[in-house]
Amino acid sequence: MKPTIQLAETRTPAGRRLVLAQHDRDFNLMDEGYPLMTSREHESELELARLGCAHSASRPAPRVLIGGLGMGYTLRQTLDLFPPSATVVVAELLPDIVEWNRVYLGDLTDHPMRDERVTVKVCDVVDVVRKNAHPFDAILIDIDNGPEAISDYQDHALYSTAGIGMLMRALTAAGCLAIWSAGIDRRFERRLRREGLHVKAFQVPAHKGAKARSKCIWVASRDPNSLP
Repeated sequence: MKPTIQLAETRTPAGRRLVLAQHDRDFNLMDEGYPLMTSREHESELELARLGCAHSASRPAPRVLIGGLGMGYTLRQTLDLFPPSATVVVAELLPDIVEWNRVYLGDLTDHPMRDERVTVKVCDVVDVVRKNAHPFDAILIDIDNGPEAISDYQDHALYSTAGIGMLMRALTAAGCLAIWSAGIDRRFERRLRREGLHVKAFQVPAHKGAKARSKCIWVASRDPNSLP
């Protein structure tokens, strides 16, 4: 049996231990020993891009914001959907996550950060949204485990009523907000609807071919015609 190799570790701003490990061809990101993400289960990260960008894929020069780099799967799928004229901004709070994508994880997704359409900002996605000068056609959020977070290094106020309003103001009139979650959260879905948004919830598998649809992606927009 092949051993699990620890490749790198870092500390979150709150002091939690984050470890990147490899077992055979699989990579795992652990938060205080809890499995945060794995390269074996990334279908839902791809679906986040497919669902959130479905309405804007045919636009001539779409703008997309991705909150949370992870292992790069959502970024890769977003780039595959859009033309050379697209602009994709990625906000990742932890600089080590960006570095690990460059050094260890790039081959998983054909090094999407090398694409000229991509700008990576090492900051909280909230900072990008607040300073946004040009509206986005889609905003894709994959921070921690979604509204029911397991770690404490991100600004989870993003999932609050005020946070939802801030995200929607950063979108075009027909833009879509897509949010990934480790599971369904009816309270959060009701929060989206109370803001007068048109909302669809999609339960998706963690990996291709899985029978169980354990992950959830919400897509919200002011325009019902923009929903997938």
